Formats: sequence, structure tokens, C-alpha cells
Amino acid sequence: MKNVIRVTGVGSYLPSKILTNEDISRMVDTSDEWIQARTGIRQRHIAADGELTSDLGREAANRALAAAGVKAEDIDLLVLATATPDHTFPSTATIVQHKIGMTGGAAFDVGAVCSGFVFALSTADALMKAQGYKKALVVGAETYSRILDWSDRTTCVLFGDGAGAVVLEADTAEDDAQIGILGHNLRTDGAYKEFLYVDGGPSSTQTVGHLRMKGNQVFKHAVVNISSAVQALLEQTGVSHEDIDWFVPHQANQRILDGVAKRLSIDSSKIVSTVGKHGNTSAASVPLALSEAIDDGRVKTGDMILTEAMGGGFAWGANLFRI
Repeated sequence: MKNVIRVTGVGSYLPSKILTNEDISRMVDTSDEWIQARTGIRQRHIAADGELTSDLGREAANRALAAAGVKAEDIDLLVLATATPDHTFPSTATIVQHKIGMTGGAAFDVGAVCSGFVFALSTADALMKAQGYKKALVVGAETYSRILDWSDRTTCVLFGDGAGAVVLEADTAEDDAQIGILGHNLRTDGAYKEFLYVDGGPSSTQTVGHLRMKGNQVFKHAVVNISSAVQALLEQTGVSHEDIDWFVPHQANQRILDGVAKRLSIDSSKIVSTVGKHGNTSAASVPLALSEAIDDGRVKTGDMILTEAMGGGFAWGANLFRI
């Protein structure tokens, strides 16, 4: 027998306010046609005044707990991925811990920007196997609307707010069973910081700053880097492209999604895409997309799920699990 970590519940939350491309076209020089042609995005959700990243994370976490049939007090590990924390400190994870009524265990943040959920899932999986945690929450939550320059039409059209979460539970299985979380592949390269970053921070400017991006460079690296990480993960786990039931990628840009799938020979019918409705929600995008595909019946128990993401850093990676 071997120890396995299973995904037993998934939940998500989107703020009620919707900002359409037409709305943005009244703020900057752009159009619905221009945005959709280049990104596939039609609209995005925006957090209300006073609605914090931890509030979004709390809602997604509670919905994941309900889906798993697990109580917050039974969770002994919470790993939260975000690039838009409530405060410099304490970690947003500890705030969510308190808000959901998780009274024990450990909670901390992971910072890998758009790859945050991929890194957080890997971190929780490793800690559960090494330290014996029994039930964990992995949350991706973002309020990117707070760090956008709303006068920059190249970036403000891309991002939205939201949160997603999964419950993980420790279990056992036969040694040759391919169930639960099968593996991860994580990479970073700090040489490309200037292509995607926020121009502020406590140590550098003592301000929050705004997101800055060289989109053409990010696109070029994203397709190559993500494809490489996925291929390495499949080789590592002995899983073939044909074994993948659903490809749940980071929802950055429809062209990147399609480019990665084509490079990996993954059929387009297997791609879960929510970028048109949500925009890029950074660390929240993978669990948000997974939650929607479960809710609408596409993803079913027993399906093999491949995730991937790339974000600032550059940081990129992939996860593989059977739901």
C-alpha cells in the first residue's frame, strides 16, 4: 500500500460585479472586438469596495469544504496562493483560517503569482506526505483590480478578481494505482522579471504599485515553458497525452491555451476554458476553471486532470491528478 492525497472537494467564488469589454472601452481606447481577438476575454468580475482577497478566499474555501463534506475544524493545513494579499503581513491564509473557523493546524501564503495555485497544490501534497497532515485546503484568491493601472489598455483588459479552493485528504491505495495526486513539475527563472512585474513594494518603493507587462515576451515564453513542464511531468509519471481526460490550464489568454494544447497534442475538446467569462484571475484561475467544469458535469470522479500555469518571476509548472 502507498499513501495518496486525493482531491475530495472543489469550490469557487466570483464577485457579483461584472465589468464587460464595452465598459472598459469607455475607460480606455479599446474595443470589445480588439480585446476578444487578442485574448478571448469578454468580461471579468471585480471585487466590491471593501471586499478583500480573504473574503473571496473564505467563500471559495467554505464551498470546497461543503463539497467535500468536511468541517473547517477538521482541516489541519491551509496553503493560500495570492499576489494580492490583504496586508503585507500577517499572511492572508491566517486571515482565511480565522474567517472559516479553522482552529488548529498551520496556514501560510505561497507567492508564485499566476502559478501560485500550481505551487500551492504541490506544497500541500508534499507536506501531507512528509508531515502527516490529514486534511488540507489549497486556496487561490486574487483582487487584481487593486493593482491594475486602469489607464493602461494593454493590461487592464486582461485581469479579474476571484477565488477557487480544493480540499485534499490523505488516503491509501494499492502501489500500482494511479489515483489521487500523481505528480508536479515546478520551475522558475528570475532572469525575466522585467517582462511581468509590479512596480512597487514595501522594500523598494513603499507603495503597492501597478502591474506592468511586456505581453509579446510573456506569450512567447509561456507556450514553450508550459509545454516543457507538462511534457516532463507526463514522462515522470508515465502518463500519456491520451490518458488525459481534461486539460485545466491557467486562464491567461485563449491563444496561449490553444498554443499549449496544440504543442502537446491535446485535443481542443479536452480544454476547460473560462477565460472569456473570468479574464485572468492569476492564482485563482485553475481552481475556478476546475470548479466550473465539475459543477456543469464535464469533470467526473475518476477523470485524469492536467493543470498548468505560468506567471511573473517567471514561475511555471504543472500538476497531474485523478479527481
